Amino acid sequence: MQPTSTHLYTEQGYLTAVPPFDFSKSLDFLGHFAPMKTEQVIAASNLTKAVYVEGQLVAFQLTSTGTVEEPKLAYTLYSECSIDEAIKHTALDRISFFLSLDEDLHPFYQMACADAAFVPIMQDLYGYHQVKFLTPFENACWAVVAQRNTQPVARRMKRALTETYGGSIQVQGVTYWAFPEAARLAHLSEDELVAVVRNARKAEYLLAVIRAFNEVDEHFLRTGDYEEVAAWLQHIRGFGEWSVGFVMLRGLGRMERVPLTEKHLLEAASRVYGHGKELSRREIVKIAEWYGVYQGYWAHYLRVGS
Repeated sequence: MQPTSTHLYTEQGYLTAVPPFDFSKSLDFLGHFAPMKTEQVIAASNLTKAVYVEGQLVAFQLTSTGTVEEPKLAYTLYSECSIDEAIKHTALDRISFFLSLDEDLHPFYQMACADAAFVPIMQDLYGYHQVKFLTPFENACWAVVAQRNTQPVARRMKRALTETYGGSIQVQGVTYWAFPEAARLAHLSEDELVAVVRNARKAEYLLAVIRAFNEVDEHFLRTGDYEEVAAWLQHIRGFGEWSVGFVMLRGLGRMERVPLTEKHLLEAASRVYGHGKELSRREIVKIAEWYGVYQGYWAHYLRVGS
């Protein structure tokens, strides 16, 4: 492993996904996902983005070299510091989790085939594995700045946090910023956060998120009992039902529940199943129950595809 001519160390290899996996649909989602829209470079079959890995700033470039039924992603990791095996392993785990590469959609699709109203959405999104926030901590911070706020203002707050406390790396002449890890922010005071986001209430809640995520084991968040993880999130100051459901689904990929506080989901379900009338939460829950542990995927596909 040698530094490149631009003084970056690199590691290369391949990642595989559980088929079907359509990387082009992942890229299409990222290109329209407001919280990350300007934070990566997307080209045909190619994604470049940056992330902190155990305190080390790493950029990654992914290129699809396989097919939907035999998916394969070539990766290159870049860093200004040497990339040891631990950093490499953690970075690849982060990328795989971000793109949900290990999720098997076959059981979900089998259920969907019996749902006539949903079949066109399934067919249109065939091979799409949920793209999460790059880290659950980033998702939790976005939940704070986005709630009861306009998208442009929320994006400005997130960008200010990134450029003040995160870091950047230049790859092939392009600068990529990485959202900071909780550990990088653990020393901050509320006043310091107010100066960055210019909103005292948001700063208060962000500080609570920082302290909580700086102390938690992400493995517990990913794999622990759903109710226990939800309860842990619920105890973060400023987190309510919407924030908990949002992070469980979009940051942790916990598909066991439907986020019924999502206005866009209620609207999408009503369009697809309501035949012109607005569905109640109870009616949506009844439809979702058919999908069992995949009901979160059903909800996400509804939002993305309708």
